[in-house]
Formats: sequence, C-alpha cells, structure tokens
Amino acid sequence: MTAFNDRSTPLDLLLTRRSGKARDMVPPGPDADQLATILRAAARVPDHGKLAPWRFVVVPDEARGKLAELLADAYLAEKPEAGRLEVLAMREFARQGPCLVAVMSRPNPSSHIPVWEQQLSVGAVCMNLLHAAHAQGFVANWLTGWPAYSAAVRDALGEPGETVAGFMFIGSPAKPLEERPRPALGDIVRFWRG
Repeated sequence: MTAFNDRSTPLDLLLTRRSGKARDMVPPGPDADQLATILRAAARVPDHGKLAPWRFVVVPDEARGKLAELLADAYLAEKPEAGRLEVLAMREFARQGPCLVAVMSRPNPSSHIPVWEQQLSVGAVCMNLLHAAHAQGFVANWLTGWPAYSAAVRDALGEPGETVAGFMFIGSPAKPLEERPRPALGDIVRFWRG
C-alpha cells in the first residue's frame, strides 16, 4: 500500500486506496477528531433530494463485547444447530479492527426520489468513508456477511425501516498491503456510438 501523504495528489489517493482485512488490523485507529473528519467526508456524497438516506452508528471499544454477545446470541437464535467455531466467528467479528462504524441505509420510500437512487447514495457514503480513512493514513474494510442481514442485529443497531449497509472497520495494517488484480479497462469500458 502506498501511504497517502502531504505530497500526494487527490488522484494518488484514489489510485492507491485498497481495503485492508479487518482481522489483520492493528492499533492505532482514528482518534475522535480523525473519526469525525472521516465521517464528515463520508457524508459529502450525491444525495438527490437532500434526504440523507443513511446514518452512522459508531461502536466504541467499551461496547464491542456487548455487540459480540449480541451477534453470537442472534446467530444461535437463527441457527440453533451452529457449531462452536461459527459462534466464535460471530463474537470475533465485532472485535476486528481498532474502530468500527456501522453504516445504516434508511431510504424514504414516500419520497419522489427513487429508492434505488437513495441506495446508491448509501453506497457512495461507504466508499467515501473508505477514501477518507485512507486519506487519514489508515486502512479500512467494508464488510457485510451474516451480521448485515440479521434482523436482530439490524434492530439492535438501527431504527425501523433501516438496514445495515455495511460494517466499516478502520485501523492500521499489521503488514504492508499487497495490490490485488484489477480488471483491465478493455474488459470493463465500452464506447457507445449509437
């Protein structure tokens, strides 16, 4: 991973951002001021109708144990046949990375703005959060998995009508990140000529 620094350009930021695995993150994570900056930057996205169809739920260190137990209990309630290692994985999910922010999607279906556009705004918030964390010198990881689709987890973190768009883990890499394969532009770009 190339660190973003004061000599880097905004384009360098975009071209070097890469997810770091949450389970491989180590301290430090962002302090309160850095996290506030990350969240302010994350919220600066296209938002047709100024609906803010998203919000952030910060899970501080002192609440991680409670979230771990919530995940394990909810998982067992939904999957009573789950093995010990599956339940342990749910407990460990909540304790990954030094910082955890759940991004909640809260579209307003009564708005004239299509729900799809509101959901795109939520995705943009998540991506901006990843970029802002990188700009602050951290790595971040956007995870979903079973916890993001659990009604019990959603109800504990959110309000009626919300869903979990993702769990955003932020921290420092334990080791340098390796670049992953990216699609060739020729495979993903087409010029329409009518």
